[in-house]
Amino acid sequence: MMNDKPAARGRFMTTRWSLIVAAGGSSSERSTVALATLCEAYWYPAYAFIRRQGHDADAASDLTQEFFTRVLEKHYFSAADPSRGRFRAFLLTAIRHFLSNERDRERALKRGGGARMLSLDVETAEGTYQLEGRDDLTPEKLFDARWASLLLDRALTRVKQEYVTASKAALFDELKGFLTGANDDVPYADAARALSLSEGAVKVAVHRLRRRFRDALVREIAETVSDPADIDGEIRHLLQAVTH
Repeated sequence: MMNDKPAARGRFMTTRWSLIVAAGGSSSERSTVALATLCEAYWYPAYAFIRRQGHDADAASDLTQEFFTRVLEKHYFSAADPSRGRFRAFLLTAIRHFLSNERDRERALKRGGGARMLSLDVETAEGTYQLEGRDDLTPEKLFDARWASLLLDRALTRVKQEYVTASKAALFDELKGFLTGANDDVPYADAARALSLSEGAVKVAVHRLRRRFRDALVREIAETVSDPADIDGEIRHLLQAVTH
């Protein structure tokens, strides 16, 4: 049975910062796993930022791979300090610093010896990038928009898993459009007929789904800030990033 009570913010762990701290440590199995988790989760916002800086698809792919390979192999986050604030801003600064150092170097990704290549899905990155509908976004705004989309997707996945675990997958599948906007033109009565519920019951179910989604989004964002007091501001910033 799912718990309808909102999670207490004071209990949130800054998991992404915890991963960074582990990532900045010695070359242990834990730090390697932490780094791989970070890289695989956040590579596309980095790619989109680098691509929007004016690099072509091949160069952006190489630079993204190189950045995260350095993160993995060179303890790139060893100086990371969770007290600095938001992981989003920290990562963007790290990418800028990396690009600044690489600006005058001819790009050719040649990894040899015992070097490790990451399992980043950069082969499909350009296809995803070409679907970006707005060319007027600055690299920074595009990074924020893709970061926001990533966290929204992760929150949606959290909620879906809750419903699947509670044997309510069909309910989630029918109502998720009320979260994503796909059901904006769908009357509650239509959803009620599809679910064999009353219209009032559907309204309650949608309200609960929206509350769970917000709780899930808060949990995702709580993992990327060092102070729970920053959560609401980060939510506002990211929602603005995907709607402007």
